Amino acid sequence: MNKNKEAGFSLIEVAVVLFILVLLLGSIMIPLQTQVEQRKVSDTQKSLEAIKEALIGFAILYGRLPCPDTATNPAAANYGEEDASCPTPSAEGYLPWKTLGVTSMDAFGITRTATASPRIGDWRYRVHRNFAVPFTLSTSVTTSDNLSVRDSANNLISSGTERPVAIVYSAGPNGTPDGQNASYEATNGIYQADVPSPTFDDILIWISRPILFNRMVAAGKLP
Repeated sequence: MNKNKEAGFSLIEVAVVLFILVLLLGSIMIPLQTQVEQRKVSDTQKSLEAIKEALIGFAILYGRLPCPDTATNPAAANYGEEDASCPTPSAEGYLPWKTLGVTSMDAFGITRTATASPRIGDWRYRVHRNFAVPFTLSTSVTTSDNLSVRDSANNLISSGTERPVAIVYSAGPNGTPDGQNASYEATNGIYQADVPSPTFDDILIWISRPILFNRMVAAGKLP
């Protein structure tokens, strides 16, 4: 009996070994999950920068910014393409990724297969109505339909002539618009950009009027 006991492991010893293995695996998996999420955030930020360039490139070609995409059926031919006209006042829709030739969703996205499928990872997009039609150097953001970006303390990040003419954002890892982005204002739309927190993980960019005009002038498209 003593011989058999020395040759094998008791149930208590096996349980202790398994417990230690679980702790070790847990300590490895948590940093790994964090690394994966950080990589997805970085990939999403890179995609947004590419989208910003694509939007400016579209404006250089056509003298305007594209309308949002409001199609809901992923099997429809116009899904991912800009609508024929923008609603008035400017409504938030989805980025016309097919029109722009960019990725259809962020790094956290799930491909939709039906109209009823949730929109997880699709880029949210809003354009100022004055810039969804051919514009000139005299085109301005109207006081009745200003778009603005604020932080979590409600401080304006964009103001005056720096107000956005277009906004694009990812709803982040949780797939749900947070903070100011969770509500829609038909006019004077307020959006939020901020450092990640337990209650906010959206990733947002915008194009200001001076930046757009500068690129248009440099390309010889304005004045």
